[in-house]
Amino acid sequence: MSDFGQVAVLMGGTSAEREISLLSGNAVLKALQSKGVDAHAFDPAVSPLWDLRKQGFARAFIALHGRFGEDGTLQGALESLGVPYTGSGVMASAISMDKWRTKLLWLASGVATPNYRLLDRATDLSRVVAELGLPMIVKPAREGSSIGVTKVHCAADLGGAFELACKLDPLVIAEEFVAGQELTAAIVGEAALPLVRIDAPEGKYDYANKYFTDEVKYLCPAGLRAEVEDEIRAVALRAFQVLGCRGWGRADVILRPDGRYSFLEMNTAPGMTGHSLVPMAARAAGIGFEDLCLRILEMAQLG
Repeated sequence: MSDFGQVAVLMGGTSAEREISLLSGNAVLKALQSKGVDAHAFDPAVSPLWDLRKQGFARAFIALHGRFGEDGTLQGALESLGVPYTGSGVMASAISMDKWRTKLLWLASGVATPNYRLLDRATDLSRVVAELGLPMIVKPAREGSSIGVTKVHCAADLGGAFELACKLDPLVIAEEFVAGQELTAAIVGEAALPLVRIDAPEGKYDYANKYFTDEVKYLCPAGLRAEVEDEIRAVALRAFQVLGCRGWGRADVILRPDGRYSFLEMNTAPGMTGHSLVPMAARAAGIGFEDLCLRILEMAQLG
């Protein structure tokens, strides 16, 4: 493991997902150290990134979520510092963090994604309701972990949902609500891992249920017909590649009752907590958490 040199596990940061990032980062740090890697915690909210060079770090494992960690900003800084890092590069990270631009690329490439409209203060909200129907989902375009997301059941609540999302991001999306089985497709290297099916209480897979309760059931294998799972996994890999992603990531998918499926978003620095989905999928593929962290670290690169 000395071939890796000194490894910084980047965690914490300044985004709205700081709390989750610390959980992910500490889990990764412990896993790498258990494998003999010379890994150390590094919080960009506490120490300037330039200290990575000053302290002689040879690689960085990105366990930062959200803005300034997952959106290409950090990746660009690490490129300038010459420190190889895990996950996607600058362009793919920036695009994947932006749910609107992700949709534009997917739609142009034939990857199914729910219908949507951009919202601003001049938007005719009654027209949005007529076009997308109710319920609908309103969310900031560049946040993660379901932060700022509202399921709108009646037209009178749409304005309030917009205001909540707008506090986090001036770019706000209204998206048709797609009912069905919630799935996630993890990508590691050039392979899509077994799908995980998420069964949340009342279908509410929100921030609290994602990270801080044990009410959600995760099924892997997902219980789908083999040909359906194989198709979704193949499209997930294509959706990953269309965005220019590399290393690892996770696509969120809804499988409709009629057999069609829609891709919701791509995560380029997924969670690595006790409730996280990539480790579950890896475990189903025979890859333990420590070995998963090593595989991701091995793929660290520049450019």
